[in-house]
Amino acid sequence: MGRFVVMIGMLTLLALSSPAWDGKAETLADKVMVAMGGKKNYDATRFVSWRFFGKRLHVWDKHTGNLRYESEGLTVLMNVNTQKGKAWQEGQPVTGEAELTKHLEAAYAAWINDSYWVFMPYKLKDPGVNLVYSREDKTEAGADAHVLTMTFESVGLTPENKYEVFIDKASNLVTQWAFFSKASDENPRFTVPWANWQPYGKILLNDDFGKRKHTELAVHEQLPDSVFQSPEPFK
Repeated sequence: MGRFVVMIGMLTLLALSSPAWDGKAETLADKVMVAMGGKKNYDATRFVSWRFFGKRLHVWDKHTGNLRYESEGLTVLMNVNTQKGKAWQEGQPVTGEAELTKHLEAAYAAWINDSYWVFMPYKLKDPGVNLVYSREDKTEAGADAHVLTMTFESVGLTPENKYEVFIDKASNLVTQWAFFSKASDENPRFTVPWANWQPYGKILLNDDFGKRKHTELAVHEQLPDSVFQSPEPFK
C-alpha cells in the first residue's frame, strides 16, 4: 500500500472554468451536500484537524487558509492561499530559501492530497469539475448506489485524474470511491469505502477507508492564534 497515498487530491483549484454537470448528477450532488449538513454549515465550519492515515497532521483554518502541518520532525506553518510560511526541522528553524521552499511545497502538496480524502464529497460542484451521472451499481459492500463520474478541466495538481463516486441510495452519502490515474483508464487504480460518517460540529465527516483510517479528526469552534504561529507541538 506504499503508493496508496500518492498526490491525487484536487481540493485547491488553480484555474477556473465553466463546470459541466448533467442535471441528474447535479441533483445528486445537492442531495449529498444536504445529507452532510448543508453548504451553509460547511462554509461556517472553520477549524478542522486530522492526522492523515495516522501519520501527517493537518490543522486548517478554512476561513483564512492558515495551515499547521506536522510530519516526521517537520513543522510547517503556512497559508495555503499564498503558499507563504515558515518551517522547523526537529525544532530548528529552516532558514535557507531553497530548503524552506522545498518544505513549503511538500506541505502544500500533502494538504492538497490529504484534505481531498476528508472533503471530497463537499467539492462535487467546485469550479472546473465535470460531473456526469454514470449508472446504478452496487458498492463492494453490496449496497445500492448511484455512480457519478468526476473529471477535471485543467485544475488542481493532477487534472488528469478521474473518480467514480458511489452515492448510497438510502442515505445520499458517499460510501465508496474509485480512483483512476487517467480519465482514459478503463480500470481503477483502487476502490475504497467511505465507511464511517459521523457528526463533527454541524457537519458530517468520514475517517474510515477500509484498510486505512484518519486519526484525530476533529472540528474546533476556536483555536488559539499560536496554533498557526508557534512551532510548539499541537495538543
